[in-house]
Amino acid sequence: MSHLLRVYSRLAFLVRDDDSRLNFAIRANEADHVTTPRIIAAIGCLAALASAFAQEEHPSARTSLSLQVASDPAPEKCRRIEATHSVFGITTMHRTFNDDFNEHPLSRGKWIPHYAGGAAWPDARYWGGDGSDFKRKTAWNGEQQIYVDPRYAGRGTTPLGLDPFKVSNGILSIVASRTPPELKNVLFDNEYISGILTTQSVFAQKYGYFEIRAKIPVGIGVWPAFWMLADDGGWPPEIDILEGRGQRPGTMVMTTHWRNPETGLVNSCGFDFVVPTASSEFHDYGALWQRDRITYYIDRKPVADIAVPPGYDDPAYMIVNLAMGAKNFQGVGFVSAESPATVAFEIDRISAFQIDP
Repeated sequence: MSHLLRVYSRLAFLVRDDDSRLNFAIRANEADHVTTPRIIAAIGCLAALASAFAQEEHPSARTSLSLQVASDPAPEKCRRIEATHSVFGITTMHRTFNDDFNEHPLSRGKWIPHYAGGAAWPDARYWGGDGSDFKRKTAWNGEQQIYVDPRYAGRGTTPLGLDPFKVSNGILSIVASRTPPELKNVLFDNEYISGILTTQSVFAQKYGYFEIRAKIPVGIGVWPAFWMLADDGGWPPEIDILEGRGQRPGTMVMTTHWRNPETGLVNSCGFDFVVPTASSEFHDYGALWQRDRITYYIDRKPVADIAVPPGYDDPAYMIVNLAMGAKNFQGVGFVSAESPATVAFEIDRISAFQIDP
């Protein structure tokens, strides 16, 4: 070992977080250019150790996280955080939820494939029969899909076996596809079948960081989203961490919603952001909810924040879905003949972290 250290005066391991590829630079001592088999073997061992270290540091394996947060007073109205903003602190966190989607999302009870109803909602209503579409789309939005899963029976009583969730090589695809003509009636005449996953009644958290790593699909009527609602079923509050505008490739929006306690009206404040490779490459989209502010992140860089509005009192759960068609959300539009017959919302990972004491 002493000979190795004398010959190789410097061994630097440079680890890239994005793909855990290892690059190493070895600077040899000019006085000794001899490389013996023992030295080669030692280098191989060190490289193997470095590779293991790199794997441990991959974002999907992390159980702790540190993020930059603006340290000036939180703004009452949402603001963009520009690259020139210089007043930052660091917030540390530990992981409380993680899904790398190495298996089907419904296999271990982490996710629910529909919106939840009230306490008096019969369990059977989730799985089939007249009215069972109520918790499988948001009609007010003008959505034209119905959220299905293998157990869902539509108007009938026999499960249709429709599965919009596909897993391959650690990537979950929520797939929206045109409703087969022979199933139109039993699926309440919706134009598309698609999928939704929520953690309501399974995982909810007050404060913390919530993140998705995904590609944002595009097309007329395509509306992917990753968002949060209060676990008690009330609305608002609502944190929209990611909403894609299907007709505007590379554009996504992050928004905070709340109810004004004086007027009773719902207020919203948010921004569009351009991520040119959003549809072709995976990016991280997240929101950090603290006691005094909510900060939005793209690739773990803060891009917007707002003081926590009234009504953010209860734990919140996560929702990820691929809707088709919108009457109020700009840049999506209603589905048409030009809408894709099949489109996928590809998701690499969804995680949550709690702020350290």
